[in-house]
Amino acid sequence: MDPTLAAVLGGVIGAALALLSLGAMMLSERAQRKIPESPDPIVPNGVATVLSVLRSSAVVMGPEDQVLQASAPAHVLGIVRGERLVVEDILTMVRQVRRDGEIRQQDLEIVRGRLGATQYVSARVAPLGSQLVLVLVEDRTRERRLEAIRRDFTVNVSHELKTPVGALILLADAVSEASDDPEAVQRFSDRMRIEASRLSRLVKEIIELSRLQGDDPLENPGPVDVNAIIETAVDRCRIDADDRDIKIVVKTEPDLEVMGSEDQLAMAIGNLVENAINYSPDGTRVAVAAHPIGDLVELTVSDQGVGIPSSDLERVFERFYRVDRARSRETGGTGLGLSIVKHIASIHGGDVRVWSVEGQGSTFTVRLPLRLEPAPGQTDSSSQEEAAVPLTPTPSGQIAKETAS
Repeated sequence: MDPTLAAVLGGVIGAALALLSLGAMMLSERAQRKIPESPDPIVPNGVATVLSVLRSSAVVMGPEDQVLQASAPAHVLGIVRGERLVVEDILTMVRQVRRDGEIRQQDLEIVRGRLGATQYVSARVAPLGSQLVLVLVEDRTRERRLEAIRRDFTVNVSHELKTPVGALILLADAVSEASDDPEAVQRFSDRMRIEASRLSRLVKEIIELSRLQGDDPLENPGPVDVNAIIETAVDRCRIDADDRDIKIVVKTEPDLEVMGSEDQLAMAIGNLVENAINYSPDGTRVAVAAHPIGDLVELTVSDQGVGIPSSDLERVFERFYRVDRARSRETGGTGLGLSIVKHIASIHGGDVRVWSVEGQGSTFTVRLPLRLEPAPGQTDSSSQEEAAVPLTPTPSGQIAKETAS
């Protein structure tokens, strides 16, 4: 190669290498001077696992009020939608905690849905590191409702007890003043027995209802023969029915069993039969029936009485609620019988309903889950034989039992 050409090529290549080296140095210096961007905040390791086992609603909030992590209860409670915390009061607490780092706690009322259902919650907000905020929310709605029930129950009990206690005091004074009048003493004594009986019954039903409202599970539930509890309930009311020439007609089917407490179920059906008699005219009929529908058994008590106004149908199962207070005073009613029926049906996994038309009568229906399988080692032959025997009306014409074919 020509020496002159070689020298020129060497110079060009050297210049190109020099330029490349200079560019590389400039790029390296620029990269070193470049400030690295701050990574997005991340939830610390293990926090997600902790949130998943918490019973309360838990939310981890980022620096831009975005939801980085939320437990399943938070979504169920409705405080989180997507990546947003939708409760403005809690969001305000989050911003305050992010600003000053102080833990805050507050009781709040949350209105949910188009129907405006109110939920009562307790919110606790605390900083989690330098950029994150932890929100814990406890649903207190059930506790608030139970407290309201207890408060109302105490007020109602105090009011109801004042009537018979006050009557007994007045009657005792009257007996003392009429000590020289045997007829007056006898009359006042009879009235004292009535008021004492009413007071005793009221206290007994208050205790029973308080126990049922405790949501305690049934103690030693066992198979219960539906025909047996109906017979017990009817027998309890037989004398009152005889006195007023009211005929009780029972229609059942054999082999109907439920799981639960025989005493409680007999009390529930007895309360319904007693109500039917108390609110029926003399010489009418009360019908008690039981029949299966799918995996349920329906127990109905129907009367030909005065009926219930439509405006009162939704309230008849409330504690101390009486449709006709004057009649309740005459019959010694406490206003607790139907409430007891409702709670007994509920703790047995069932419910109670009412149909009524003024002037035509009422029908109360208790629905309970059937016991489909017999208990191990238990034989049902005796109960089947007893249920299969039709009973004709007694000489007084008060009770008739039929077996459905």
